[in-house]
Amino acid sequence: MTANRILVGFMLVAVLGVTACGRKTGLDTPYEAGMRAREEAEKAGQPLPPEPKKPVADRPFVLDPLL
Repeated sequence: MTANRILVGFMLVAVLGVTACGRKTGLDTPYEAGMRAREEAEKAGQPLPPEPKKPVADRPFVLDPLL
């Protein structure tokens, strides 16, 4: 019984520790992340990664009103 409580306690601490990780800001789109990587490489004097492609216009989908 004691081993089970220790195991459950350890798992609870591990789960809470993992869920506390992360940023509190919005997610970056792949385009924004690519542009930021180019800016950082340019400032650091490193070779520039390829320029990201601009996102295409979002087309509406039939089921969008349900969301």
